[in-house]
Amino acid sequence: MTSTIAQPLPGQTAKGIAFLVAGIAVFSIQDLILKLLSGAYPLHQAMLLRSLTAIPFLLILVHWEGGLRSLFTPGTRAMIWRGVVMFLAYTCYYLALAALPMATTVALYFSAPLFITILSVFFLAEKVGPRRWIALMAGFAGVLIMVRPGSALFDWAALLPVLAGLTYAISMIAARRLGSTETASALAFWGNGVFLLGALILSAIFGPGAWEGDAHPSLAFLLRGWVMPSGYDLMLMMACGVIAAVGLTLLTQAYRVAEASVVTPFEYTGLIWSVIYGWVFWQDWPNGSDWAGIAIIVGAGLYILWRESLKK
Repeated sequence: MTSTIAQPLPGQTAKGIAFLVAGIAVFSIQDLILKLLSGAYPLHQAMLLRSLTAIPFLLILVHWEGGLRSLFTPGTRAMIWRGVVMFLAYTCYYLALAALPMATTVALYFSAPLFITILSVFFLAEKVGPRRWIALMAGFAGVLIMVRPGSALFDWAALLPVLAGLTYAISMIAARRLGSTETASALAFWGNGVFLLGALILSAIFGPGAWEGDAHPSLAFLLRGWVMPSGYDLMLMMACGVIAAVGLTLLTQAYRVAEASVVTPFEYTGLIWSVIYGWVFWQDWPNGSDWAGIAIIVGAGLYILWRESLKK
């Protein structure tokens, strides 16, 4: 996202940080809602209602930033393909939320900066020095600590946020390539369009309920048939569309008015909200090894972001 925004404005650092922290707080509410709904409704139902609700808000953003003509450019096909990758990323992320504590899901998802650094070497010909390679290895060691492969505590759902981090990283590499020609709102609009199409396809396959019955929370969230929602739950699903539009606006403004290298580390404030929500709603509290993994992943990510800023 950061590479799709106009050049930052001078003297606006504090405002940019405030916008980003607010945007992350808003998006954290969406994570909370989807985890609350995951035990009774299918993911594709929530995604469909979210995508439909977001359309008018995204059209306003498109009109404000570049007009409808910004949706139809030589890069439209690439924006749509990027939307497909984003759909895979967030589908994996949301399915992980159904089975894992929020803090664990968010922390493992923050492996994305590690993947972005690796992919930038192969696809953007960027140079990574030995210090950042050491930070990368440390970060992935933190991932292994939290995933616990081979142990009795291993849950395959822990691989989902890591896969989400990888696919999100691919989408960000694509955004760097598209950022010089396409607007952030156009990328968001086509991303939402892919979400809508993907939700329709999943609803056609799983909506009738012929595949439901799996006991694993992640698979149940994917395979469950459509359920008639209560008025309150319907409003929660639709609120996700509003949250997505408002959150996007705040994050867009953050990267518009301040340097990306300054505001990006504040995305890790999402971990604070995930720990708070996990404790308040599910009495989930990370154990010692989880805290160690979280600290290593966040530390490695922040170090890589800091080293990246030194190149500018």
